[in-house]
Amino acid sequence: MRNGVRHKRNKGLKRMEIEASSGNVFADLEVPDPEKCLAKAKLVQRIADVIAERKLTQTRAAAILGVDQPKVSALMRGKFEGFSIDRLLRFLNALGRDVEIVVMPAGRTNHQAFTRVATR
Repeated sequence: MRNGVRHKRNKGLKRMEIEASSGNVFADLEVPDPEKCLAKAKLVQRIADVIAERKLTQTRAAAILGVDQPKVSALMRGKFEGFSIDRLLRFLNALGRDVEIVVMPAGRTNHQAFTRVATR
């Protein structure tokens, strides 16, 4: 026993390889268009945060967003299939949030551009 914690020795366990994340779980899982998926996920997270901050029910949020309650439920559970980035941006505006889009030259040496969502 070390520091009051009992350690068991597990003989015969196989070593597991651990791979560092790229920073985008969708890319790690080889989901098509991972940057777009990550951008949507961040927008949906911000929508959920605003709904929680304002202590809105899903029914009230649905009325503000102009959708039905099951669509708000889907968003709150991270289901963003069927929602365009444009629509998610309009949801944020409806919830009283400004959205700013910045376009700049690609910063990577291979000139491959990407889409990123940053929130504050």
